[in-house]
Amino acid sequence: MTVETKTRSPVRGDRVPVVGVITLGVVALALSIAVTVTVGPANLSVADVYSVIFDKLGMSGSTVSAIREGIVWELRLPRTLLAAVCGAGLAVCGVIMQSLLRNPLADPFVLGISSGASTGAVMIAVLGIGGGAISLSGGAFLGALVSFGLVLLLATGAGGGTSRVVLAGVAGTQLFSALTSFIVISSADAERTRGVLFWLLGSLAGATWSDVILCGSVCALGIAVCLLKASALDAFTFGSSTAATLGIAVGRTRLMFLVVTALITAVLVSAAGAIGFVGLVLPHAARFLIGPRHSRLVPVAAVVGAVFMVWVDAVARTVFAPQEVPVGVVTALIGVPAFALILFRMRSTQ
Repeated sequence: MTVETKTRSPVRGDRVPVVGVITLGVVALALSIAVTVTVGPANLSVADVYSVIFDKLGMSGSTVSAIREGIVWELRLPRTLLAAVCGAGLAVCGVIMQSLLRNPLADPFVLGISSGASTGAVMIAVLGIGGGAISLSGGAFLGALVSFGLVLLLATGAGGGTSRVVLAGVAGTQLFSALTSFIVISSADAERTRGVLFWLLGSLAGATWSDVILCGSVCALGIAVCLLKASALDAFTFGSSTAATLGIAVGRTRLMFLVVTALITAVLVSAAGAIGFVGLVLPHAARFLIGPRHSRLVPVAAVVGAVFMVWVDAVARTVFAPQEVPVGVVTALIGVPAFALILFRMRSTQ
């Protein structure tokens, strides 16, 4: 009787209607985009902003000047949408890494994937490697794969275990960050160096519609894969042996998730630079809201991450206007205290 009751008792968050949470999240995201797109250093009224948007959507005519129209349609709107995509993608990557490695501190930034992607992108942009045959996203993807491969090699050589993977990730992050800085400082002029270093801290200033389409498509594909393989992510949470017992092809499935993570991270880094702590903190927030089951966790984490990054970007471009703060700086200022809280919670549960 007691065992049966325990078996049937739902995991925390499972009683919460996931459709309701996602619906509220989507509404919050739509409202966040609607508000933040009207905010910026340019002196534009709310009426001007929506006059341009409605005109571009074919709903009404616009009397706004071409310059103001460009500010809204070519700068603010794609930037805000890219911020949402980056937040969603990084949060989902964090969910994947924390499940595969069974470590609440795992995310693409901590494990060196973002640093490797940055190095790959800088090698294409600054050194011109590939002679134009490899795109910025392609270089970032290769860099991400090499970086994470090196991290896994170091962790395996040190005896394996999730804690060693995180330590190897810290070493990989430092190595590829140093390589990136060396390439930029030794091969770029002063003006270009400043622009690249600002981008490496995480910047959405150069967002374009093509970035939104590419990053949005890749993130949507990654989220779809996670939802289709949600049961595999659930199994990995209990370890590789449990996953194998449940009939999951552990090696092939793990490789698939790692490639998905590297691909999402690469395209986001190529568009917005290395943005840290989003993939570390936001999965925990989503898990607190909805529970650990990945069929529910993945979409909620994506929505929460999107809302978070939209407001982070709004803060980054307005608080010190006309001077802009890299979004990676803002996420670090928020993420480090949250990281400390996670560490204290881990200590209390041991």
